[in-house]
Amino acid sequence: MFEALKGWTPAQKHVVAASYLGWMLDAFDFFLLVFVIKDVAAEFHSEIAGVSIALTLTLGLRPVGAFIFGRLADHYGRRPVLMFDVALYSVLAFATAFAPDLTIFLILRALFGVAMGGEWGIGASLTMETVKPEARGFVSGLLQSGYPSGYLLASIVFAVLYPHIGWRGMFMVGLAPALLILYIRRHVPESPGWDRHAVKTSGVFDVLARHWKLALYAIVLMTAFNFFSHGTQDMYPTFLQVQHGFEHAIVSKIAIVYNIGAIIGGITFGIISQRYGRRRMIVATALLSILAAPLWSFAETPVLLGVGAFLMQFFVQGCWGIIPAHLNELSPREARGTFPGTVYQLGNFIASSNAPLQVAIAAHSGGRYSIALASVAITAALVIAVLASLGREAKDADLNAA
Repeated sequence: MFEALKGWTPAQKHVVAASYLGWMLDAFDFFLLVFVIKDVAAEFHSEIAGVSIALTLTLGLRPVGAFIFGRLADHYGRRPVLMFDVALYSVLAFATAFAPDLTIFLILRALFGVAMGGEWGIGASLTMETVKPEARGFVSGLLQSGYPSGYLLASIVFAVLYPHIGWRGMFMVGLAPALLILYIRRHVPESPGWDRHAVKTSGVFDVLARHWKLALYAIVLMTAFNFFSHGTQDMYPTFLQVQHGFEHAIVSKIAIVYNIGAIIGGITFGIISQRYGRRRMIVATALLSILAAPLWSFAETPVLLGVGAFLMQFFVQGCWGIIPAHLNELSPREARGTFPGTVYQLGNFIASSNAPLQVAIAAHSGGRYSIALASVAITAALVIAVLASLGREAKDADLNAA
């Protein structure tokens, strides 16, 4: 199973490290908000539902970024576009700290969503085109674990710095990811897959038209996946604060625990999928998450909620850990810089209603966020299991074939 980790070149190691860090720091900037929704609402004299629109705007505009930066990456290379994208989302996160009112706050988070949308597709394409085929499962899990790693980092910053710097200071810390640009510039080469096919790229709409059935399937699948992840992550700190009345110290500890579970799950099932297949492991992890849902959403004590959250994210992100490899293996070669990121972020766009949806369900359930969380998570898991079972396996696809 671990033979795939042997014989890596320095360039391959740097590419994987940069792509992982790019997604981790992107997620870090995104998840800073989920811990301070209540505080932002209080400062701007708004309801939680009003501030939660920021999550919807960020997620809803990610497809725009995926398309723009994906096309730039297909034409000009993965490396320079990745550097520009990291710089952009870092600056926009920092600017959020100075929002004078809720309107400007929402505008900045919307623009951040455009920048955030570009990173995943470019990083995934650069990585999958660079590493050995037998390493894709491990690398897929590692790359996707960057997302909960960013959440974990945001949890730690919230636990350590928030009492001293407040919510605005949290966003100032969001400028730190810009330092990654220096690492990429010094150590990361261009994708060999892009070098070989740079002059052969087709228009993305032509590609989508030729592969419309695949595109439709992938968009619906990623919609379910995004409800699965955001439905179990984004409102969970609010659930702990509002329904259970936990202080920030307890909330941050539970968040740290479930993000550790997410990281372990992503890498574990990414590796296992290399042997047993992407589809089979997606179905298995989706169904296993349903077993963890009752403890995750309906337990009453911090310890039991922490255990449930660890198990839930172990399976949710275990399921997600397979996706970077699976989407790239399914993608048409001539638009691999654009296709994975675009279908992923279009799924994000459709699922961007998750936060307001869960707030509305909670409101109609007497303030019980537990019902909102469980209903969305279980529904998404069932849909994923069905769709993955109907899809095709492409584990052995050659991502550098001419």
